[in-house]
Parts: sequence; C-alpha cells; structure tokens
Amino acid sequence: MSQVSLLNATPLSAARIASEEEALAVARELAAEFSEGASERDRERILPYRELERLAKSGLLAITVPVEYGGIDVSNAVLAEVTAILAEADGSIGQIPQNHFYILEALRHDGTEDQKRFYFGRALAGDKFGNALSETGTRTVGHYKTRITTDGPGFRINGRKFYSTGVLFADWIAIFALNEDEQLTMSLAPRGTEGIEIVDDWDGIGQKTTGSGTTILNDVAVPASAVVSHHKGFERPGTIGSVGQIIHAGVDLGIARAAFRDTVNFVRTRSRPWTDSGVERASDDPLTIAKVGQIAIRLEAATATLEYAGRKVDHAQIDQTDGNVVAATLAVATAKVLTTEIALEATSTLFELAGTASVREGLNLDRHWRNARTHTLHDPVRWKYHVAGNFYLNDVTPPRSGAL
Repeated sequence: MSQVSLLNATPLSAARIASEEEALAVARELAAEFSEGASERDRERILPYRELERLAKSGLLAITVPVEYGGIDVSNAVLAEVTAILAEADGSIGQIPQNHFYILEALRHDGTEDQKRFYFGRALAGDKFGNALSETGTRTVGHYKTRITTDGPGFRINGRKFYSTGVLFADWIAIFALNEDEQLTMSLAPRGTEGIEIVDDWDGIGQKTTGSGTTILNDVAVPASAVVSHHKGFERPGTIGSVGQIIHAGVDLGIARAAFRDTVNFVRTRSRPWTDSGVERASDDPLTIAKVGQIAIRLEAATATLEYAGRKVDHAQIDQTDGNVVAATLAVATAKVLTTEIALEATSTLFELAGTASVREGLNLDRHWRNARTHTLHDPVRWKYHVAGNFYLNDVTPPRSGAL
C-alpha cells in the first residue's frame, strides 16, 4: 500500500484546534498537567510517552499546517509562545516537538503536492515526526556521513545519527542524508521500518527525557515518494531555519520562566534574610527585590522580542523576498540570543537569591539550570552576534542555514 493510500486508511484521532486563542488555551491546560510530574521525570529519567500522546491527541502538533491543507497555520509568535508554555512546565516536553515543526516547515518549502497532502494529513491526524539529523565524528556539525543511494525505483540509506530528539516518541522519522550529488535530502520513514535501530542512550546532564539518543540506519529502504530535496530550501530565500530557531528560543524562554517562578516562590516562603539586611523577610531585602526585578524585566524583554521575531517570520513566509527573509533571520537570532542569556541568568540567580537551602537534592531545582545549560548549547549564540555584526557593519547577508 502506498503512503498516499495509507492516509485514507487511517482515521483521524486528534482534536482539531480552530484558532490561535484555542491553541494557547490548550497549551496552558496541558502545561498544568505536565508540570506536576516534571521533577520526578527528570530525577528518575521517566520518558514522557503518555504526555506526548496527550500532546498529539490535543491537536497542538498540527497548528502550523497550512490552511490549504486543512490546518490553521498559526503565527510563529503563537508557535513560540505555545512552546514556551510547554517548556515552562517541562523543558524536555517543550523541546521534543521542535523537530516535528521543523519538518513540517521543510515540507511546506520543498515537499511535492502529494507529500504535503499526505504528511500534513498525518500531522492533522496526530502523528508525531522526529528527526535523525545530527552526527558525531564529522569535520563540523554541518557535515554528514549518512548516505542515500539509488536502489531501483527507490533508495537505500546507511548511516548513524546522534541527538535524535523525539525519535523515541515518533510515528515518522525524518532521516537526513547526502545523495550522490552531495546534496542534503530528508526522507520520511514510518516507525518500525526495517533497518532502523533506535538506541535510548542520551545521558546529558539536562533535558534528560527528550530521548535524544542514537539512530542507526542499516540499508533502510525508502520509496521515492518519501524523499524531500531538503537542500533546495537553502538555495533560495526561505524560513526553514527561522522557524526551527524560534522554537528553540521558545524552549529557553520557558525554562527561564520556570526558574523565575520557583525563585519567587522559594524566596517568599523559605528563604531567610541576610544578617545585615535589617529586614524580617527575605522578600523585603532591597537587593533581592532589585535582582528579581532585573530578571522580570529581562524576561519581559525576551518575550516581546520573541513575539516581534515571530511576526517577522510570518511576513517572510507570506512574501519570501531576500529582504524579508534577512529581517526574519536577524530578528530570530536576536530572540535566540536574549532567551539564551535570560535562561542562563534566571536559572543561576535562583540559587543566588534562594540560598543554600535551595540546593538540596530532593527539591531538584537544579534541573532548571541543567536544562538551560544543555539546551542553549544547541547552537552557539556567539555566532549570532557575529552574523548580526557582519550584516550591519559589512553588509554581509546571513548564511542560509537551519541554525539561523
């Protein structure tokens, strides 16, 4: 049976979200549920299979499907805020769908009409997409050893991937491989395809339950109908990288919010004032008040910048001129820098203000710092400063990349 005919054979099982307001409301409802077990999942490394099924059935994973294919195509500002809401509840759950939405954006750009109808239909049905992209042992993070070769009417893929975020939970695995012309392709294989081995070996200090382990590809057969010419998305102006990056920024913002929330709660209820402060409560310490205000202001600034960047990406999706795409790229890079910095600052400040009692293992408040430190390493923000500076100083257009 072909993939296109499978679309008609599988009934829809996910809810349909009708508006951006509903998407935000559903995200908040799920976040309240997911936050309850977040600390235990992190401490015991309990993978969130049940939570990901709830997320899929809620309809949130289809909110970026274009209107012409049955979706509501939410603003990227809303997509980023939905991500932040989920990440505040659980950083890992906030990150897992990032690749899912990146893949849908790649399909929007370079999928054939048949591919769009089928895979967007699967997203509407509640299917989850995970990625097999990054590799270790290559010359740079942008180089790949995984190969896709012609095999009769279809193809075969061989290689090994690491940081395969979301694959453990996915219904479809997006495998990125170089073809005979050294061009990057994206092939979508159903979970359980022969030759795909998924190894749950992610042992990072943070984002422990993202399932970002190893994917081994041993002579995996894929039909031509499942292969997308991903390289084309970076041969012309586009928003694949901006969409991927703004979601990462949303994850960092959510982690920062979680740390700030726990800082305020701890200082209000458990911290003691310093001996020389002259106050009865830690929450009345003027230096503590000022530091909390500083974090709150920077959180607001990061939130506003993220929303602004989302609108820039919206505009670039509608009108993909060089100027619009560059404006979106720079706005998202700005948001990514600010959310990275506030995530690291807020998660460290938690302990500075809450005091020694906050480092007890049973509280597991260090998960916020571990999550922030781990996720913000996804790509180096120091290069985003370089991209912005090089554009404004030397008129150098930002490179077209999945990391910008």
